[in-house]
Amino acid sequence: MAALHITKDNFDSEVLHSDKPVLVDFWAAWCGPCQMLLPVIEELADEVTSAKICKINVDEQPELAAQFDVMTIPTLIVIKDGKIMSRSSGVIPKQEILDRLNV
Repeated sequence: MAALHITKDNFDSEVLHSDKPVLVDFWAAWCGPCQMLLPVIEELADEVTSAKICKINVDEQPELAAQFDVMTIPTLIVIKDGKIMSRSSGVIPKQEILDRLNV
């Protein structure tokens, strides 16, 4: 399954009120490091069933990027029960992402 695309319209229901941990990838199409991370995010979306894997395009959703003070991309945020559990910027290895999700 592909990563879920998040907008301000579905953010609350899909992320804040999720019954699973949620990995949110803040990205942009023009961002080289984001493109490097893209295959990893899609692999996680296919492999991980105990968490939601989501993407937010910062160009299309600037309000959400501002809400989370995203200044550099890619930024990965793990949210559980509506709270930020982990945050990182830049490309990180798949295993580190899995560790942050605790799966």
